[in-house]
Amino acid sequence: MKRLIKLIKIGIIFVSLGFLAGLLLLATAYYYIEPELPSVESLRDVRLQVPLRIFSRDRRLIAEFGEKRRVPLTYGEIPDQMVMAFLAAEDDRFFQHPGVDYKGILRAVLKLVQSGHRRQGGSTITMQVARNFFLTPEKTYIRKLREIFLALRIEAELGKQDIFELYLNKIYFGHRSYGVGAAAQVYYGKRVGELTLAEIATIAGLPKAPSSNNPLTNPKRAIERRDYVLRRMLKLGFIKLSEYNLAIKVPVTASLHSPKPEIEAPYFAEMVRADLVQRFGTEAYTQGYQVYTTLDSRLQKAANDAVRKALIAYDRRHGFRGVAQHLDLSEVSTEQEWDDFLSDQKIVGGLWPGLVTQVFERSVAVYLGTGRFVKIEWDGLKWARAYVNENRRGPALKVAGEILVVGDLIRVQNRGVEAEPDWHLAQIPVVEGALVSVDPNSGALIAVVGGFDFYNSKFNRAVQAKRQPGSGFKAVIYSAALDEGYTAASLINDAPVVFDDPSLESAWRPENYSGKFFGPTRLRFALTKSRNLVSIRLLRAIGVDRALEQAEKFGFDPTDLPRNLSLALGSGAVAPLQMAMGYSVLANGGHRVESYFIEHIEDGQRNIVYKASPLRVCDVCMLEQEEGLAAEEFEGPLQPMAPRVISPENHYLMNSMMQDVIKRGTARKALVLGRDDLAGKTGTTNDQRDAWFNGFHPDLVAIAWVGFDSSKPLGRGEVGGRAALPAWIDYMKVALKDVPEHPLQMPPGMVTVRIDPNTGQRASVDQQDAIFEVFRPENAPKERVAPGENLGDGWKPTASDAPEEIF
Repeated sequence: MKRLIKLIKIGIIFVSLGFLAGLLLLATAYYYIEPELPSVESLRDVRLQVPLRIFSRDRRLIAEFGEKRRVPLTYGEIPDQMVMAFLAAEDDRFFQHPGVDYKGILRAVLKLVQSGHRRQGGSTITMQVARNFFLTPEKTYIRKLREIFLALRIEAELGKQDIFELYLNKIYFGHRSYGVGAAAQVYYGKRVGELTLAEIATIAGLPKAPSSNNPLTNPKRAIERRDYVLRRMLKLGFIKLSEYNLAIKVPVTASLHSPKPEIEAPYFAEMVRADLVQRFGTEAYTQGYQVYTTLDSRLQKAANDAVRKALIAYDRRHGFRGVAQHLDLSEVSTEQEWDDFLSDQKIVGGLWPGLVTQVFERSVAVYLGTGRFVKIEWDGLKWARAYVNENRRGPALKVAGEILVVGDLIRVQNRGVEAEPDWHLAQIPVVEGALVSVDPNSGALIAVVGGFDFYNSKFNRAVQAKRQPGSGFKAVIYSAALDEGYTAASLINDAPVVFDDPSLESAWRPENYSGKFFGPTRLRFALTKSRNLVSIRLLRAIGVDRALEQAEKFGFDPTDLPRNLSLALGSGAVAPLQMAMGYSVLANGGHRVESYFIEHIEDGQRNIVYKASPLRVCDVCMLEQEEGLAAEEFEGPLQPMAPRVISPENHYLMNSMMQDVIKRGTARKALVLGRDDLAGKTGTTNDQRDAWFNGFHPDLVAIAWVGFDSSKPLGRGEVGGRAALPAWIDYMKVALKDVPEHPLQMPPGMVTVRIDPNTGQRASVDQQDAIFEVFRPENAPKERVAPGENLGDGWKPTASDAPEEIF
C-alpha cells in the first residue's frame, strides 16, 4: 500500500513537473514568437479584395471587374441557419472557447501520437481567421504555435460576431468565389437569404476542400460532405428531424453563375473600367469601388436594339453572303454531337447559331441546341438573294434549297416574341454602326453603342472611330455664317464650281448628291436639302479661319479639320461622341458642355471618393449672374455654368432651319415620330462611305453612324437618311415616349417678315407665293430687290445655268 502511495506521489510529481515544463515551454515559445506576431488592429478596418462594380444612374449593375468574386456581408446579414451550418461543420464550440479549443487540440495530438504523421486538425474558426489573414499555409509546429497565440490575441481584442463575420467573408469556396455572399451567387445565383437548407449545407461543406467537395466538379463528394454537415446540425439540435429528412433528399442543384449584368452596355463598361484603372491603378479591381454612372438603362436597351435593327436591315438589303460552316450530319448524327458542335458558337448580337437539319421547298428546320428545333418559313428566307457586291444582288429566290442544305451552320433571329416566335435566316453583319446619346444640358452620356456586338469586336466606334462627318458638319458652317450677317433667306448660287489647286493631281469639281444644280438658293432651303455647292460658296465667303473658330466653339479640335474649302463637306475626322457634344450646343440654347459618364465613385467603405461637377446649362443662373447677384443670393448650391458660345438668335435660327430638315428635307422619315420639337442633319460622305444622322430634342442629343471599318463604300443609295436615320428614329421613339412637346421659343427682338421665296427679299403685299422668315432686326430685308439686282455675294437670281466658276 505504501509502495502504491509512493508511486502515486512520484506520478503526481512527474505530471506536475511535466505540466510546469509544458508551461515553461509555452512561455518560452510565447516569449520567442510574440514579438513576431502581427498587430490584430488591422482586422478592425480590414479591406477585403472586392471587385469593381459599375452601375447605371438607376442603380442597375452594368459590369463587374476583378479576379476575386466577393460580396461582403455584415454578421446581421448572415442567416441564422447559415451560422449554425458553419458551426456544425467547422467549430461547434466557437461561442464558448477563448479562440483555442483545447479539446480539439488534444484530439489532434492523440492522432499525431497514434499515426506518427502531422494532420490538419484542432483549428477553430478564430485560428482559421488568424491563418487566412496573417499566416502562410505551411504546416509546421512553429506556424501552429503562431496560429494559437494569434487566435488568443484576436479573441482578446475582437468580439465573436466580428470574428465570425471576418471568417465568412474571407474563406475561399472555389470558382473564384471568396466569402459566403459570393459563393451563394456563384453556385446558386442567389443572395444568402434566399438559399435553402440543402444549399446552405453544401456551401458550409466547401471550406475544408473547395475543389474535391465542389458540387460542380465532384457532385458525389459534395453530397457526402453536405449530408455530413446536415447530420452534425441535427445532432447539435440546430435543425429538426423533418428538416433533415427533406434536405438530404435534395439532388445537387448547383450550377456556375457568372455575374449577371442587368444592362447590356459593354462598350460603356469598358470606358468606365479604363477610367478607374487610370485613377487608381490595379487597385481598381480589388478595393471594392462602386461606380455610379450617367447611363440610363432603359435608353441603353433602346440604343442596342436600334443599332442592331438598322445594321441587320442594311445587311438584308445587300444580300446573303453564304453559310458560315458545314457539318456532315451523316457522320455527326446525334443531338449530343450537335450540342458539342454548337457549344463553340456564341450568340452574337441576338443572332443564334443553328444547324439546318431539314430543307423543304420553302422552309427549313433548324436545331438550336439542347433539344430545341425551330422552323424558318418562306418569309424568313426569301430576302436571302446572293450578295454580289455592295450595289448588286443575285436573282430572287424560288426555293429554300438554292441557299441552304442539310448540315449548314447558319444564324437565325427571332423577330417575334417568345410566346409567338417568328424565326428568320440571318447573318452577322460586316457593316458596323454606333449610337451615342447625351444630355445636352450637362454633357452626361445617356447611352453608348460602339458596334454590333462587343464580344465580336471591342473597338468602340462611338468614341474611338474618327470618321468624316459629311454634311452633318454644315451646321457649324451655317452657324458661323449667321454670325457674319447672313440670314436664313440669304441667296447663294447653287452652280458648278471648280477648284484648281496645284497640290491636287486634278481639279476638284464638287457636286450635289443628285448631280444637279439649282441656281440661287436660300440658306434655309439649302440646308434642308443639303446642297453641297451652296455650303462651299458660303464657306468661301466667310473664310475657312472663321469657320474653324466656330468649330472650336462647338468643341471640335481645329487640328482634326482641314484648312480648305472641303471643310464645308465635312472632310475632317471626328468621332460620334464629338458630334454629339457639338450638336449639344444647338440643342441646349447655345452653351458648350463637356462629356462625362461617372456621377460618383464610392470606395469599399462606401465613402464617396469622387463626385462629378459638370458644367451645366442654367439660363436662370446666367440671368441672375448677369444681373449682378452675389453668390449667396443664388437659390440652391452654386454649380459651374456652361459658357455661352452662340447667341440665342443664332441658336433659334439654326434650330428653325434644322427642324425643316425633318419636316421637309433629307430626314422626313423622322416625321413618323409625330413631334414638332425635333431637329437634325443627315450626313453622307463621298461614295457613301459614312452615313450619319445627327439629331436632337432640347433635352436629348443622339448621333447615329453606319459604315465599314475598312471605309469601303456602303453602296448606292445608302445615305444618312436611309442607313443611319432609322436607328435614330427607333431610339428616339423610346427615349421621348411620354415626354411633352418642347416648342422652340423665339428670343425677344427677332422679327418675322414675309419674303419672296425666290429672292429672299421682302414680298409685296399682294404676292401670292410669299413665305414667312425670321430675322434679327438689323438683318431684316427693308424692301424688295429689283429684277436682276445683285444679291450680295456676286450672284443673280437668273444664274441657275451659269458656267463653272474657277477658284
